[in-house]
Amino acid sequence: MIIFGINAVGEALRAGRVLSLHVGARKDRRIEELLAQARGRDVRVERVDTVMLDRMAGGGRHQGVVGTVQVPPARALEDLIDREQPSLIVVLDGIEDPQNVGAILRTVDAAGGRGLVRQLRRAAPLGGAAAKASAGAVAHVPVADVVNIARALQELKQLGLWIVGLEGRATTPYDVVDLTQPTALVLGSERRGMRRLVREQCDYVVSIPMSGQVESLNVSVAAGVVLFEAHRQRRRQGTAPVPAARKAR
Repeated sequence: MIIFGINAVGEALRAGRVLSLHVGARKDRRIEELLAQARGRDVRVERVDTVMLDRMAGGGRHQGVVGTVQVPPARALEDLIDREQPSLIVVLDGIEDPQNVGAILRTVDAAGGRGLVRQLRRAAPLGGAAAKASAGAVAHVPVADVVNIARALQELKQLGLWIVGLEGRATTPYDVVDLTQPTALVLGSERRGMRRLVREQCDYVVSIPMSGQVESLNVSVAAGVVLFEAHRQRRRQGTAPVPAARKAR
């Protein structure tokens, strides 16, 4: 799998997933840091020209570096369950834009989420654009691919999670729901929202009250609002995950 961009490649290096690195003529501190990381992990580095980088990145903004990485290991729904703290998972119902998927992955990581669930069919690829939009979070957030979202929600319920769907026309505000409990947040596509069978599996369907002229937020922005409300509630309760850097202090 090909990824590109300094942050995406750097995080993949940290995660030990990079097989080879392709670097252009650009020289700056961040590129040199990537090269040092690659040498420390015995990752093969190849110097190539900009034309080759452009071709490998499919025209994406690669910032002078492209990485070939291992495909993330397949995850089961059970792998996303946190055994020590209330799980927080995001479920994507038909979101196909890799930029949105990448931005959601970045927020899942930042808000202490445990993982992401997506349907195999019509899913945005997790390489390239999604990895860059995620600022490298794709290397750290476990992703479970499922055949059927509605059935996956049933399984998550059996695993002890409450299902919260986000929909613009819902009458329940997102911040009145208890998000300190084990929660799966379901996000539908911007074009059609959640599908009926998926909506029927939700324990709560909530919305973000809008005060301006626009009717809704971009799905990745809406995900951030609700995920950080969950994070706020969990911090207040004392169940929000502590970053690894803080644990080490």
